[in-house]
Amino acid sequence: MTRLSVNINKIATIRNARGGNNPNLVQVALDCERFGAQGITVHPRPDERHIRYQDVLDLHEVVTTEFNIEGNPDDRFIELVRRVKPAQVTLVPDAPDAITSNAGWDTIRHADHLRRLIDTFKADGIRVSIFVDADARMVEGAKAVGTDRIELYTEPYATHYPTDPAAAVVDFIKAAQKAQELGLGLNAGHDLSLENLRFFAEKVPSLLEVSIGHALICDALYFGLENTIQMYRRELT
Repeated sequence: MTRLSVNINKIATIRNARGGNNPNLVQVALDCERFGAQGITVHPRPDERHIRYQDVLDLHEVVTTEFNIEGNPDDRFIELVRRVKPAQVTLVPDAPDAITSNAGWDTIRHADHLRRLIDTFKADGIRVSIFVDADARMVEGAKAVGTDRIELYTEPYATHYPTDPAAAVVDFIKAAQKAQELGLGLNAGHDLSLENLRFFAEKVPSLLEVSIGHALICDALYFGLENTIQMYRRELT
């Protein structure tokens, strides 16, 4: 069964819009776990426009499911992850001013940099995942630098799914098969939703985990958070 990790960045965005602590991010994370989330994902950025670095420290004290910290590994991010030692760190090459992640790593061009990062995190007992496009060459490059898992960047799938689901998923199936062949664990995330999740999970082999935030929180406005998490879980069974 594919596990569901709930990205709670959007909860922090709502809180930050008014200041204070409403909604309470830590309580929402605990509720997500209680409602069936099998992991909590956060993506702190340098400007702390949603998840703050202190949030990561606070969440570390209470999250009992898999804690996944994702982000661009600048010095401050590296220091934070090594301090918290989450179950998983996901390395994402997003620029500081990016609205959201929009591409995977070039694992060949950045091989030396990624290898050093991976060695550092694995020495601390942290599982490492690299955010990559659905490209067999990038998957092979990820294996070469020593990562435990890859996370497929699924925005291209989500964009093309409404017009041609079968064509939209082809490259992801190939990338997943390559990961399986190389012995890499497989995660996926970005723009997965109730509309497109089941098809993706059924077609892409050996999918261990999806992290979903934006669509899930938007759906929760209509269906409620508990019901929405259960709806996403059903799409993965």
